[in-house]
Amino acid sequence: MTESYVAVDLETTGIAVKQEKIIEIAMVKVENGEITDTFHTLVNPHRQIPERITELTGIADGMVQNAPDIRDVIKEAVDFCKDFTLLGHQVVFDYGFLLQAAVNQKLTFEKNGIDTLRLCRAFMPPEEKKNLGNACLYFGLMQDTAHRALADAIAAHRLYQELKKRFGEEDPALFSEKKLFFKVKKEKTATKRQKQHLQDLIKYHRINVTVQIESLSGNEISRWIDQIIFTHGRIPEKRQG
Repeated sequence: MTESYVAVDLETTGIAVKQEKIIEIAMVKVENGEITDTFHTLVNPHRQIPERITELTGIADGMVQNAPDIRDVIKEAVDFCKDFTLLGHQVVFDYGFLLQAAVNQKLTFEKNGIDTLRLCRAFMPPEEKKNLGNACLYFGLMQDTAHRALADAIAAHRLYQELKKRFGEEDPALFSEKKLFFKVKKEKTATKRQKQHLQDLIKYHRINVTVQIESLSGNEISRWIDQIIFTHGRIPEKRQG
């Protein structure tokens, strides 16, 4: 059973890796069962944080306004993990976002992982909710601020240790690390023409946007353009430009 790993948790603007952004990263390095180091940062998503996310996490737009861009912190996050296994509650979610950010910067980030959600599904009654907060409560663990990345990363570590203590000898194979799989492609850099086309569509249709166009990738701008044209239509040819 794994005794050394990096417990990870992210807060994001939503759940879709290709469309949403990281707003907080926390990593807790554990060696021989003990916390030895932490990495924690807010991240500027260059867009308005949805109200439901602020209500859930307490992270508001003003808190990330001067935070670093993901492009400026992803290498440090990848280096922090080194050769360690990733551990988290539904760890593939966090891995997917980190992998996309890493691939965009041409960084390698192939990892093994341990999923505490998978363990909870094995050892908790079917009728019990398996989210991190309820799992900690079920196993008698105190959790600090829920839905903040550092507190949740520490909670996932403590949950794993508690589950291993209770059930590790019963089914040690469940506690072994597994290869993490998440398919991503490097996002294309946006061209000046793409940005101008999007700005023209937004202006013509009088659309209120909450993202910074300069921060969008070419893939994201293409999705924005397609969605606006599908919803509102194209700009009449004589009005373009």
